Amino acid sequence: MAYGTWHIFDVETMIMIFDTIGYAQTAYKTINDMPIQGVGIADNLAQIVIDKSLQPGLQDLAEFSHIYVIFHLHKMSEPALTVIPFLDTKPHGIFATRSPKRPNPIGLSIAEIDHIEDNIIYVKDIDLLDGTPILDIKPYIQAFDNIKNTRDGWYEQGMDPKKTRSDGRFK
Repeated sequence: MAYGTWHIFDVETMIMIFDTIGYAQTAYKTINDMPIQGVGIADNLAQIVIDKSLQPGLQDLAEFSHIYVIFHLHKMSEPALTVIPFLDTKPHGIFATRSPKRPNPIGLSIAEIDHIEDNIIYVKDIDLLDGTPILDIKPYIQAFDNIKNTRDGWYEQGMDPKKTRSDGRFK
């Protein structure tokens, strides 16, 4: 693949093309019974395998404790504009949830870096299916990413995500 080239965007058809930079190796082979979020819930060690040609891009990443993992929700079927999320019993607009049934099947997770060997990032607490295509990696920077005085919308009702596993509603 030719990395670093401009991505194709056609304004008339609204089509974009991205190259994957790697894939996830995890214990989760199916969506059923996997964690619904990563950090503090998943309790696992997984691998983010980056294309060998991109290995120089991992320089200095091990100095960070956490990363954002941006990925393609490759097992998602039809999108939905309203869903009943795992942590509620009422429907909400897709953009007010973290449901994977998005118009653009793009996911975002935060994972703790355990260590990096060659082109493999070993991460803790990740909520990805095995084989998930990785689109990008970015460092989590507390000074920028830890926003104070936020609101959590409908989630403020306080359901415990540690007691919730995926159940097939988003296949």
